[in-house]
Amino acid sequence: VETDGGVIDCEYVVNCAGMWGREVGLMAGVPVPLHAAEHIYVVTTPIEGVRADFPVLRDPDATVYIKEDAGKLLVGCFEKRCKPWGMDGIPEDFEFGTFQEDWDHFAPVYEMAMERVPALGETGIRQFLVGPESFTPDVSYILGEAPDVRNFFVACGFNSIGIASSAGAGRIVAEWIVNGHPTMDLWDVDIRRFHPAQNDAAYLADRVTESMGLLYAMHWPYLQPVTGRDLRRSPLHDRMAAARACFGVVAGYERPNWFAPESVAPEYDYSYGRQNWFPYAAAEHTAVREAAGLFDQCSFAKILVEGKDALVLLQQLCANDIDVPALKLVYTAMLNPRGGFEADLTVTRLDETAFLVVTACASFIRDFAHIRRHAGEQGVRISDVTDAWPTIGIMGPNSRDVLAGITDAALGNEAFPFATAQRIEMAGLPVLASRITYMGELGWELNLDAAAAGPDGIGELHDALVGAGASHGLRHAGYHALHSLRMEKAYRSWGHDLGDEDTPLETGLGFAVAWNKPGGFIGRDALLAQKEAGIKKRLVQFTLDDPEPLLFHDEVVWRAGKRAGNLASGDYGHHLGRAVALAYLRDPDGGNVDADWIRDGAYEIEIAGEKFAATAHLRPAYDPKSERVKA
Repeated sequence: VETDGGVIDCEYVVNCAGMWGREVGLMAGVPVPLHAAEHIYVVTTPIEGVRADFPVLRDPDATVYIKEDAGKLLVGCFEKRCKPWGMDGIPEDFEFGTFQEDWDHFAPVYEMAMERVPALGETGIRQFLVGPESFTPDVSYILGEAPDVRNFFVACGFNSIGIASSAGAGRIVAEWIVNGHPTMDLWDVDIRRFHPAQNDAAYLADRVTESMGLLYAMHWPYLQPVTGRDLRRSPLHDRMAAARACFGVVAGYERPNWFAPESVAPEYDYSYGRQNWFPYAAAEHTAVREAAGLFDQCSFAKILVEGKDALVLLQQLCANDIDVPALKLVYTAMLNPRGGFEADLTVTRLDETAFLVVTACASFIRDFAHIRRHAGEQGVRISDVTDAWPTIGIMGPNSRDVLAGITDAALGNEAFPFATAQRIEMAGLPVLASRITYMGELGWELNLDAAAAGPDGIGELHDALVGAGASHGLRHAGYHALHSLRMEKAYRSWGHDLGDEDTPLETGLGFAVAWNKPGGFIGRDALLAQKEAGIKKRLVQFTLDDPEPLLFHDEVVWRAGKRAGNLASGDYGHHLGRAVALAYLRDPDGGNVDADWIRDGAYEIEIAGEKFAATAHLRPAYDPKSERVKA
């Protein structure tokens, strides 16, 4: 580290620079997406009766907090729309600085505070203080090792709760440095959750106006930000908008979550009950189960791994066997030495030395860095080809008929088996068609060769599919339907159901482990030891017996009156006609969790203090034999 006081030699650097964290990160080429905003509070004149043991009062609806301050009251706020600061950079001489008072901005908040504490209207103001604090796009910390710079750690973006968080955050980062990995599941605060595009200054300045207020806002299910939008768009965005998509955002990427009919505005109306989009997502879900759905999957991340050592690298990283014939797809985990999931993805072998890795948009930076770090000096090239291969998903029992309308290629089971890919023409366009699904139905992911197809090739493919699907019940479907479909089929999702502390044995994915492949794989020894000892937790699918309640995430599971776990994911299974969930079960008495133990239990899931009977499923509640997937 070069400073004006000399050069400091060190093995590790930790960026704890607070609102300067982004600028320090840029010095090392590390995106640290945070931005400063003006934080306002006032201190009253002394008030008789105010004591040091007064509790802190928070009124989230008014966005205000009030606490005792040496016989006075301190009144601050996290208003719904705040004022960003530092758009031209933070002055080098800035230290404990304050800004100009802005009563016009603060007055509406103070008026609400006076309604809650009338004494505020009868006292004076001794100090009006405005100073900067930094906030992240999703109002969670930024912790961990930078994906592109080894031994450069970040501990920033504490969103006005840095003092309260400091001890735990410091310990976590120290353990991460010493052990070489986090000692608990930290994905929600991991620096690798951000895409580099989210470090854009204009984006951050816009988003901070909203993110600061989210500290006190209601965290509705499916809540979407309203600022910092359109940072990353699919090449099908305009067509999705024309189809009346309501967009959500993941890692800065705009994606259609649901589609509104002509009479309904494509906007969210949030609640903890059935939200306004519920029936429309249900119709999309039903279309996929009974006819066909078209999904914009351009956000799915694609990584090309090629070179003479590509197979050797992927065989070490992947728990499944990647040494398969060309154009064969393999579902696999990438594990850490502890046997936990570092990634959950598919690998398509394109030829002897080239492999296409497809993973989730949200985990792309993490997965890309994981592959690249293990590649080292081997003869391997690793490239992001997400934009080079935009993707449309066609899913449902009529998907074969839809595709037959735009290609002469044979699509039957013998000519085009499940988990294989083919390079074919569709509507005269070059497509790598993969027979694979995340929705639990017959279906294909169509990866267009954008360079060969032309500037609007993916749009032309979309239009051809819509035309061919008109007589087969094809309709656009969004990511809410995708999620409910995958939940019915008990398909796992990394970051929700899978993490670096969960193993294939615990998640019911042992079938995707090639135990005896030559050379083994990272994590094999840990899995073998766990297999011998037995597992202490197991991911299990549940359905509620009552068709009315909804499930979201983290609800408590009770077994025979004892707390036995929490939900990892929850949604409504529109085909099953009831809420469905994936939950980790543990024996309250500390024993191993096996199939017999799971079957012998009587279960309830607690929702808002009320317990509802639930049924555990060791096989997917929908299409347990995957007959529809392989139809």
